[in-house]
Amino acid sequence: MDARIKFRHLSCFLEVARQQSVARAADVLCITQPAVSKTIKELEGILEVQLFERSREGSRLLPAGMVFQRYAGTVIKTMEAGMDAVKQAGAAKSIIRVGVLSTVEAEVIPEAVKRAHKRHDGLIISVTTGPSSFLLSQLRVGELELVVGRLTEAREVRGLSFEQLYSESMLAVVRPGHPLIQLWHEQDAKVALNAMEGFALVLPSENTIIREYADQLFIQHGLLQSPSRLETLSPALSRRYTLNSDAIWVAPASVVQTAIHLGELVLLPVPDSQTHGAIGICTNSAAQLSIAGEIFCDILREVGNDICSQGAAHFNP
Repeated sequence: MDARIKFRHLSCFLEVARQQSVARAADVLCITQPAVSKTIKELEGILEVQLFERSREGSRLLPAGMVFQRYAGTVIKTMEAGMDAVKQAGAAKSIIRVGVLSTVEAEVIPEAVKRAHKRHDGLIISVTTGPSSFLLSQLRVGELELVVGRLTEAREVRGLSFEQLYSESMLAVVRPGHPLIQLWHEQDAKVALNAMEGFALVLPSENTIIREYADQLFIQHGLLQSPSRLETLSPALSRRYTLNSDAIWVAPASVVQTAIHLGELVLLPVPDSQTHGAIGICTNSAAQLSIAGEIFCDILREVGNDICSQGAAHFNP
């Protein structure tokens, strides 16, 4: 870039082009008309081309001016974005808006938020929960910066960027003392599996990615699902109902691992070879992440690596 071109040249040029008048541009910029005219002439001299056609009606862009307008506008917007980024980096508070699916609500996100707050003062993490279709629609329109969960099979992911953090399976859990626990120890696996058909189920809501994986757990073993079902995406409701009934809860491993580790829930040894799915971060490639967003993504990657090596249960010893 020619070092003779200053910010005042660009801002003055863009305002005259916008107003199509030196006089109106001078009013907006709070400078005199002669100062505006002088600045435009300096710019035309540097570029060695006439940018405006001047007449009594005003100032109209010439073809060369139209070309320069596109690039000058980009420069100004880039500088404004840079200034905003610097202000954000130095501000006491930064906000990251995250969409969270139930697959990561219980363990992954709390751990990531804990680490983020430990390392970065004043970081506000605003979490929105819901089904993938809603969260991804919010991501597309810029209401969310990223969405975290099991998303690779969602049709709505098309056109977005997905980064896998780890892979997990669906698990079947029950309360301590559940009739199936003793049956599983005393009978062969086939008898115990068939007995599962007689108990109510806690399943993810219909038309969700994790519901498809939960259904596969039954399909791969040729089992019928009980007509008595609680369908919800709420881990808290699912856990409470399971503890207070004989229902079988089918949930992602990261949602129930800690409860299993603490003895609050008991894992049924149901083979799950067909229920593994990728958990990751979904972002809008058309929008640049904020500094806070970059920070949180780095922490999510770190948490994902820890889950791959140690499991989620170690987050809450």
